[in-house]
Amino acid sequence: MSGPLLVLVGPMGVGKSTVGQLLAQRLGVAYRDTDDDIVAGQGRAIADIFVDEGESAFRAIEKRAVHAALAEHDGVLALGGGAVLDPDTRALLAGHRVLYLSMDVEEAVRRTGLNTARPLLAVNPRRQWRELMEARRHLYEEVATAVVATDGRTPDEVTEAALDALELKEA
Repeated sequence: MSGPLLVLVGPMGVGKSTVGQLLAQRLGVAYRDTDDDIVAGQGRAIADIFVDEGESAFRAIEKRAVHAALAEHDGVLALGGGAVLDPDTRALLAGHRVLYLSMDVEEAVRRTGLNTARPLLAVNPRRQWRELMEARRHLYEEVATAVVATDGRTPDEVTEAALDALELKEA
């Protein structure tokens, strides 16, 4: 299989970056985050892209970043929370080992806070997070090879569960 050893998907604040870096370290491979690619390529924060150009413009940028990373990266790759909304991206993920990191709304509110720079949670974060998950949960599940719940677990515990769920051996 070419491309990433492992792709992480899940909602904002679930810990894709933290767990992704730990997994990469444990597996002896490089880590890459498409949100970081977007920020570097655009020279501005994702929230600024949303404000200045709107969600559809951001999603087009995100799609290009995800497709490039899937083609170029061979380590652990973390995708932004909404990357699975694109049907072409979901089709590309079908050929990869994909880990869906999940959490419930209480954990999401605790982790993302109520006043962070998350443009899709600007008003009534709790309700908006629930609505986002209602729209996305089935998409995360559709692309997932395995699912690991992060609620009440430390990043190390989630990493261990991920290695077990995916039957990956450490480097």
